[in-house]
Amino acid sequence: MRPIKNQGLLLQKVTGAKNNFKFLASKVLSGDTSNMEAVTANFYWKSFFEQGFKRERFGDYPNNFLNYGYAVLRAAVARALSGSGLLNALGIHHKSKYNAFALADDIMEPFRPFVDEAVHTIMQHYDEQELNTEIKSALLQILTLTVYFKNEMSPLMVALQKTASSLQQCFIRKRKKIKYPKLWN
Repeated sequence: MRPIKNQGLLLQKVTGAKNNFKFLASKVLSGDTSNMEAVTANFYWKSFFEQGFKRERFGDYPNNFLNYGYAVLRAAVARALSGSGLLNALGIHHKSKYNAFALADDIMEPFRPFVDEAVHTIMQHYDEQELNTEIKSALLQILTLTVYFKNEMSPLMVALQKTASSLQQCFIRKRKKIKYPKLWN
């Protein structure tokens, strides 16, 4: 649900066009049995980048930038989860004996639009289509971006730790919901 809302917010921010992602997010069923996340992701990617873009793991530019940014985010999430005493290999929705970071993959989903926005910005300012040191450096900066909790601002790296800690508290029944920040105020 939260990944869809965040994609909708970013899409509106970038394109200026209203969308119904908030409504679609409210239609997500437990376990996403209606496949609403895939439906909205398809629309999101077609609207976010130029016409004809297809999000693929090994696809053409700007997939290489997205993949690098997601790897940075995944590593930071995995670190935060480990720091909270959680085992990354035990995912909630992502489950595979070959995925040592299944829990990180679950928790990072709502944060992906930060990477998407960074890649969009990079594409506006650089003609380069290959990953180089300068672009990698720009993508690493996502960890320093400001996110918002109710009454406080926090760098993303610190927010990831707060989210991981809240998940740990959910597992020991001290909390009912994971604490995610708002990505934009």
